[in-house]
Amino acid sequence: MSGLRCVDVCAGAGGLALGLEQAGFEPVLLLDNKPVACDTLRSNRPAWQVLETDLLDFVPSRHQEIYDTDLLSAGLPRVKSDATVARADTGDELRLLEATVYLVHAVQPRALVIENVPGLVGAPEFEPVRDLIREELHHLGYRFRWFLLNAADFGVPQDRRHGLLVALKEQYFEAFRPPGPTVREHLSVGRALGRSMAMGGWRDADRWAAQACGVAPTLVGGSDRRGGADLGPTGTKRAWARMGVDGSTVADGVPGPEFAWAPEAGRHAMVRITTDQAALLQGFPPDWRFAGRKTARYRQIGHASPPPVAKALGLAIGAALATPAPPAAGYTSTL
Repeated sequence: MSGLRCVDVCAGAGGLALGLEQAGFEPVLLLDNKPVACDTLRSNRPAWQVLETDLLDFVPSRHQEIYDTDLLSAGLPRVKSDATVARADTGDELRLLEATVYLVHAVQPRALVIENVPGLVGAPEFEPVRDLIREELHHLGYRFRWFLLNAADFGVPQDRRHGLLVALKEQYFEAFRPPGPTVREHLSVGRALGRSMAMGGWRDADRWAAQACGVAPTLVGGSDRRGGADLGPTGTKRAWARMGVDGSTVADGVPGPEFAWAPEAGRHAMVRITTDQAALLQGFPPDWRFAGRKTARYRQIGHASPPPVAKALGLAIGAALATPAPPAAGYTSTL
């Protein structure tokens, strides 16, 4: 699958692009409107062409490198499940989703992947959105399918469900198969973070890891318009508390030898995870660095697409694109 090229919009911290790169795609242009996310991309992949702009303001004709692209990918901001999708003022998230589909007109990729909330796949309130996408893609000669994947099935120690749209040009569609699980057993939080928790000399690291025997709840990046870094809403914090983790904040460093872990005493006696550990829970490699201060780093991580899921998607799409197209009507192959 050498020589495959992709354009990634709303690229964020690069989780989708990194996974696609691991699957054999070369990102020729990455687009995001957040300066700190663009700094993250440039610091990890100086050779990538990163454009700091809003997708709604993007002018395709000024970027010739996007044409003749194999894949257009988009890990878009989460469309709200309670959005009134039939109205014109549906919010930036929905406009970005529509802009991605319209961008297909200009780019004409052989394949498209959009990653978003699970509800987008089948929830009744999103039916007008799905209708719009269906009409546009059919008009352009694509066939597509909606499906769900859980990051935990791909070695990510997190219960994170993804709603996915994969569209391909007509001649490649029948060869596409959604990726199946790559692990037989889910990776637990304790196994994923046990070594890093012990790096500061914390004596209870093994005992904690034994208790943290399940996958993490979904990491939530939160809004740029409120508060600092935390691991999610109330229900998510309760799930973390059952693992002896205080989910109301993110630590500056791992616990030292003096830390007394007593989760039964309340959140102030629980351990906290760091941004580097949150990145491990998203499936990022340890050497991937995030720009900005702690809250900005955590939000990039929480909003990211896990690279292992993106890699599995990339391999499945690449395999479909590598499948020879069937002979044209009226032509019989002699081979």
